[in-house]
Amino acid sequence: MSKLTKKQRLALEKIEAGKTYSLKEAATLVKEITNTKFDSSVDIDVRLGVDPRKANQMVRGVVSLPNGTGKEVKVLALCTPDQEAAAKEAGADFVGLDEYIEKIKGGWTDVDVIITMPAIMGKLGALGRILGPRGLMPNPKSGTVTNEVGKAVKEVKQGKIDFKVDKYGIVHTSVGKVSFTDEQLIENTKEFVLSSTMSMGIKIEPKSIEE
Repeated sequence: MSKLTKKQRLALEKIEAGKTYSLKEAATLVKEITNTKFDSSVDIDVRLGVDPRKANQMVRGVVSLPNGTGKEVKVLALCTPDQEAAAKEAGADFVGLDEYIEKIKGGWTDVDVIITMPAIMGKLGALGRILGPRGLMPNPKSGTVTNEVGKAVKEVKQGKIDFKVDKYGIVHTSVGKVSFTDEQLIENTKEFVLSSTMSMGIKIEPKSIEE
């Protein structure tokens, strides 16, 4: 086992073993134990207690975090010419169609999200082996296949994310940055937990998440 650094030891000293922290306490604590020189992401894992091997327990969905993720998301809009202006105005980093399809075939995947239209999905079929493993394949369920390209781009830029349960029944996401205020982290976390549990058909009170 590798030896802990001085900063790691100091961080561990601030965490009480076996204690369950409230959301407010955790939002404050994460700032105290973070010692990176850059603005670190704050991630959350939620154990849903489902068996994703069963079709009726596969949990996935989308959520718009009220305060965004703090990350600069690079968006590629693969759309018809009549949608290009709306995509650019909404903030898409790359806009086009055939030229970007060819770039992707050549191995280019320097984007975080790809948004396209239903009529174009046929052209993307051959890109599945490239985009699939990277989680970049557009999907109607995540809102990345739509005729309202501009609206979809804007939502992603403002903090809309998609989530999917892993094989252990856990969903993961980033709910902001260490530089966020406690309240911003709490609001984003609440929204994510509510959305992931509602995807299971479970409705919980927002106040209960803080406890």
